[in-house]
Amino acid sequence: MTARTTRRTTAIKSRTAAVGAIAVAGALLLAGCGDQTGSGKKDGPAKASSAPLADKLPQAIQDKGVIKVGSDIAYPPVEFKDKTGKTVGIDPDIAAALGKQLGVTFQFENGTFDTLLTGLRSKRYDIAMSAMTDSKARQEGIDPETGKKVGEGVDFVDYFTAGVSFYTPKGKTQGIKTWSDLCGKKVVLQRGTVSHDMAKAESKKCEKDKKGKIAIESFDNDQQAQTRLRGGGGDAGSSDFPVAAYAVKTSGGGKDFELVGEQVQAAPYGIAVAKGNKELAEALRLALNAIIKNGEYDKILSKWGVEAGAVKEAKINGGS
Repeated sequence: MTARTTRRTTAIKSRTAAVGAIAVAGALLLAGCGDQTGSGKKDGPAKASSAPLADKLPQAIQDKGVIKVGSDIAYPPVEFKDKTGKTVGIDPDIAAALGKQLGVTFQFENGTFDTLLTGLRSKRYDIAMSAMTDSKARQEGIDPETGKKVGEGVDFVDYFTAGVSFYTPKGKTQGIKTWSDLCGKKVVLQRGTVSHDMAKAESKKCEKDKKGKIAIESFDNDQQAQTRLRGGGGDAGSSDFPVAAYAVKTSGGGKDFELVGEQVQAAPYGIAVAKGNKELAEALRLALNAIIKNGEYDKILSKWGVEAGAVKEAKINGGS
């Protein structure tokens, strides 16, 4: 979700990292199943003819009137299914606000997090918006573990800031506060996220220092990792702060987990756009800055309790 390969060091509500609650009982749909959920149905995007930034979009998207969004819709409060099956959360609300500026509907389609960029490159999606950390490795298509180039990379339009957090079964912290405290212990997390990358890197350090490797159990989505931890299958979980905080607040009525330590590796979430599609990236940047300026952005973050992750200006490829 990582969700996202994210990093942060701020007390915010951020995938790869901020904070609400994670009691979404529905299982993640398979990557091959499109969610087909249009954000902003309640208010609806402005018609292209009247939307202030409609002419900034590529003509093909103007003609379709739809932006297809690849997203791992099991990462509350960033994006998840409510009890009626509707896609809700921080990202869908921001997308709906962008739709008003651009005169299009943002249609969320469900997929596992580690397949989203592949779907973007194959043009299954127009963008990927899923609490995804903007990093140089992703921009350049580099595998962070091997350092080898594995794809052409993507561009990011940054819209939020979040960090990575740890949580443990309530009352069983075992002194865990940092990654080094997990040497010789087991962590559960979502595959392909920043938490996953950091766990693998720290495990190598643990082994080098003869403290015992970190046993890493990764899952398709964060909810599966939480279920595993609830069942006693790990010592700690790691995810973006907003997601971890939401899980701590809501799972078992707040009785299952507790946050430990501080957020680490604060970094921006970005909307991923395929390389070469600079017109779309620029249109999204302009739309984001428009909703920041008119106050709609702040209202959305306040609704979900993640104001601390707000950015003052949308930028392209601001991650490091």
